[in-house]
Amino acid sequence: MLKVGVTGGIGSGKSVVCQVFNTLGIPVFNADDTARYLMENDAELKQAICNLLGDDVYTNNKLNRAKVSAKVFSDREKLLQLNALVHPVTISYSNNWFQSQDAAYVIKEAAILFESGSYKDMDVTIGVFAPKELRIARVIQRSKLTRDQVLAVMGRQMDESEKMKRCDHVIINDDVTAVLPQVLELHEMLLKMASVPSVI
Repeated sequence: MLKVGVTGGIGSGKSVVCQVFNTLGIPVFNADDTARYLMENDAELKQAICNLLGDDVYTNNKLNRAKVSAKVFSDREKLLQLNALVHPVTISYSNNWFQSQDAAYVIKEAAILFESGSYKDMDVTIGVFAPKELRIARVIQRSKLTRDQVLAVMGRQMDESEKMKRCDHVIINDDVTAVLPQVLELHEMLLKMASVPSVI
């Protein structure tokens, strides 16, 4: 079974691309959603986060993301320490998930595929690219963040051109180029790599 990593910066539309793969019957593991789940449901991880950031980052056993952001995004060292706690637990969880699947290939969707090191476990990496201004507009529309806040998030992520260079394949999601034909082409290629005949 092939393991395929799908990545892209904030606002690139990687979740939309992964939804298309999912409609083709391909299981998708969302690393970001899983990390959020584990930060609230893994007892050891919760305690480690409290030790690092303080008990006040949880309210009624729910992670207060605003407080976490306030504590780590102005302190790069704390952000690195938080990532060092969350990433190994998420990667271990994903490995168990992969083992439970029986599809020709599976997808791991992760914004920080390269930064976390989890790209090393992937057989193929796919980048989702969108122009910077379009990404900013998308994030502002969906999250109500200010332009400066979006730029701050982008500034903490790997440079987009560098990220795309590291990927084996790139899907353009610029609201002009059709995404579906690109996904179908990659789907056919991945099925061939996995030696499974296409049903499409």
